[in-house]
This record gives sequence, structure tokens and C-alpha cells, in this order.
Amino acid sequence: MTSIELNSKQRITLEKIISASRDARQVMRAYALLWLDEGGSVEEVAQRLGVSRQSVYNWAWRFFQRHDDNFSFCLADAPRSGRPCTAKGIIDPLIDGIIASDPRQLGYRSTVWTAPLLVAHLKSEHGIAVSPDSVVLAIARLRIKWKRPRHHLAMRSPTWRQAKRS
Repeated sequence: MTSIELNSKQRITLEKIISASRDARQVMRAYALLWLDEGGSVEEVAQRLGVSRQSVYNWAWRFFQRHDDNFSFCLADAPRSGRPCTAKGIIDPLIDGIIASDPRQLGYRSTVWTAPLLVAHLKSEHGIAVSPDSVVLAIARLRIKWKRPRHHLAMRSPTWRQAKRS
């Protein structure tokens, strides 16, 4: 199975998928099928797309096994469950409650909260082990501006002109 034969309807549908799809993998698979139909070898197509020959063989085989009117289904990835989120929604209120406070008041040697410091705080105070990336995502979900210094060293007093005249 080094080449495939597509009818005109299938070619048009694959070209529509290439122009309209937002899924890069689906577009790659559509290109592979079109290039195989144009007479390209599996090796050439695999090299053009930067994938293994086995991937091109698998795409062509899947197309022949499942080809019907729904090409998007034939070219799409199979659904995968993945690892469930463990920290989303759990750490948000905890971070929201602590981010406004000064870390020095809780015994930390830092003037601002950082992701690793929040990770350590969540582990020690609440027994929740999370990654710094989870903390950063939680802060983004909460729309918190953080890592801003809370001191006003360079700001002038509102009455500085009066003080200067005397």
C-alpha cells in the first residue's frame, strides 16, 4: 500500500479540511493522503512531513478502514482521557486568600510571593503537592497581578513642596 486512489469528492473534501481545520495533525494527515494520491512514495511523504514512514502507513490504513463521508473523523486523533487535573479549583481559593499577605509575616524570607514559595506554602500548610506551573496557572485564572514590590521607596511625600520651602 504505497499509493492510494482518491475520487474527486474525496480530494475536494481533503482540500477543504486543509484550508479550514485548526488541528495541525489533521492537516498533516490530509496532506499525506493527497500526496500519496498524487503518486508520492511513503518515504517522500514521511520526509516532507517530518514523521516516520510507519505513521504514514498508519494514516493510510486508517483511511481505508474508516473512509466514509466523515473524513474529519478518519483524520482526527482518537479521544484520550489523559491525566485528570488535580489542582485546578482546589488551590485557587487558597492562593487567593494568601497572595495579598506579606510572606515575611508567615516566617518566609521573601518580600513577595513566588511560585516556588507558594508551592512550599501549600505543601507545608495544607499538605497539597502541586507544581509551580499549577500555581502560575491558578494565579492567571484568578487574574492576580503578582511579584510586584510592596514598598514605596522612590515616591515623594504629598507635602514635599511645602517641606522644601521651609
